[in-house]
Amino acid sequence: MAIIKLSAIERRRLSAFVTCLVFAIFAWLFTTLSKPYKFTIKQVVSFRNAPQKRAFHPLQSDTVNAIVQGTGWQMLFSKFNEDKKVINVDLHTLETKNYVVLSSQLKQINAKKDVEHEIITVTPDTLFFDFSSRTVKRVPIELVTAIKYQKQFAQSDKVTIKPRYVTISGPAEVLARITSWRTDSIIMNGANEDFNSRVNVQGVKEGNLNVLPKSVMVTIPIDEYTEKTIEVPVKLVNNHNYYNIKVFPQKVKVTFTTSLGSYPDLNEDDFEAVADLDLWRHNGYSVLPVKITRQPSYSKVVKIIPQNIDFIIKK
Repeated sequence: MAIIKLSAIERRRLSAFVTCLVFAIFAWLFTTLSKPYKFTIKQVVSFRNAPQKRAFHPLQSDTVNAIVQGTGWQMLFSKFNEDKKVINVDLHTLETKNYVVLSSQLKQINAKKDVEHEIITVTPDTLFFDFSSRTVKRVPIELVTAIKYQKQFAQSDKVTIKPRYVTISGPAEVLARITSWRTDSIIMNGANEDFNSRVNVQGVKEGNLNVLPKSVMVTIPIDEYTEKTIEVPVKLVNNHNYYNIKVFPQKVKVTFTTSLGSYPDLNEDDFEAVADLDLWRHNGYSVLPVKITRQPSYSKVVKIIPQNIDFIIKK
């Protein structure tokens, strides 16, 4: 490939030409983008001053196309500015009508925006709503958690939520589908102590619903766990013919995990160990496996010794 060799004068001339070309392009861009333009921005509709005695349902999308007057620079940067893409629509007229005219609210809508982002027109200009009787319903709170505990730590008792219910008001057909209301997620890593905090309930996704309260007090007991072993008497079940039966041994050793707070209080009365005689009558078992049918909440059985017991039926 041939290489063009330029003299020092020619290189200076070429450098000057490129520099002038770049400046000319920037000057053209600056002049062009400084001119006024009308451009369209898709904006999300946010409702306020909703009627208290009428439940409503929008009959169109929750977005509108707003024609904005501004410079080319503003048109360019509007694509990156999400804060400017929400308009607040006042619904006070729905107390007597089933529609809202946006053009009549442009002055108050623009009052909350920068002068450079003034909205000229909105499409559609009229928002229509469907109405139904407003009803009230109480539903339980559904706690959403994503908790990872530190090693040897775990939840040690029931979760407390105050209040336990939220009150929802809205259209009867919408409320009929709601059986509970979720909280925001509680996310914890390496949890090793009680959680006590106020947690927000999730916001409404439909403008015709109202939920109270907006937050609840949540308590999650968390404690360190250790192992404990106790002897539990074995109870024989399904002795329908009332045989005189002797079991060996009469007690089994149950090893389980428990929180340090509950450790001193747990004894054999908190457990029930059973052996099923039907396994001998119907299946011919010569020994009976032991099962734990009652144990304290938040405790986990680790092992039972022995797992099977012998038995003698006295005639």
